[in-house]
Amino acid sequence: MREVLTELKTWTENKEEIALATVVETWGSSPRPLGSKMVVTRSGKMAGSVSNGCIEGTVFEEAQKVLKAGKPKLAAFGVADDVAFSVGLACGGHIEVFIQPLAGVHEQLIKLLDENRPVTLRTDLVTGEATVSEGTPSGSELARRDGDLFVEPFRRPAHLIIVGAIHIAIPLHRLAKLMGYRVTVIDARAKFATKERFPEADELIVAWPDEAASKLTLDNSAYIVILTHDPKFDLPALRSVLGKDVGYIGAIGSRKTNENRFAALRDEGFTEDQLSQVHGPVGLDLGGRGAEETALGIMAEITAVRFGGSGTFMREVRARPDGRAKRSPSPAA
Repeated sequence: MREVLTELKTWTENKEEIALATVVETWGSSPRPLGSKMVVTRSGKMAGSVSNGCIEGTVFEEAQKVLKAGKPKLAAFGVADDVAFSVGLACGGHIEVFIQPLAGVHEQLIKLLDENRPVTLRTDLVTGEATVSEGTPSGSELARRDGDLFVEPFRRPAHLIIVGAIHIAIPLHRLAKLMGYRVTVIDARAKFATKERFPEADELIVAWPDEAASKLTLDNSAYIVILTHDPKFDLPALRSVLGKDVGYIGAIGSRKTNENRFAALRDEGFTEDQLSQVHGPVGLDLGGRGAEETALGIMAEITAVRFGGSGTFMREVRARPDGRAKRSPSPAA
């Protein structure tokens, strides 16, 4: 829903008639995951995607019919490999899209999401009736279907918290913004944490890491990357986030550097379970060692952790029935 939030806010303010299309079932090589959204107005505007362009034209037409009738509709697009291309899913697969008129409950959802509050939307796919409640199931981010009930948890927007306004942090904050994250950059050195260096950051905090962390919401929407590589900054930052239910903690530095950090933290009473939260050395090994490549490796690892990915080559994974990927067994398996 957040991918079309800007358009929905504008269109509702302009009193447009709006249909909401949601992917509620996938099988095989479906191009978009559960919960993907497309919105269509009676006047012909549209935003979002349910298939990366494959069936948007048909969904647009069905949305106009739904708006005219005032009733929801469950539209199925099923394919076999030999006929896939003709129906718009070039790789084969099956998706079901629930199309419904935008209702008051959705306007309530829009308001809560605009306030960055975690909420859950539950929709009856038979009647179209929906409820919205604050909070999300513990640790849940993915939409799911339970019979005729479609459940969509919306956590707070993913929030990248960068500790250390060093050179690597510049491409890292830009890449994170491109991927839809809110970005906070923390550094006690005012000359480093400037708007000129980090023009796309949502927030710049000039403070020691532990002081800054006390002002932030550290829940499972928070992804922390510690880039300072200096014990007087690293250790306070780690003390502030270890043991918290955050989505990710990464710390730059060699294995030796990280082991020295862990040894100091063990002496302070931190447990092995808490230390195991830290991804250090940070990032995936992509081969490059420049600032941009390092930033890409960090965001790749965060993405894999966030969505449960393997971080391996796509040619080595195969689709699961739920449309996500798992690593293929080795020939010897």
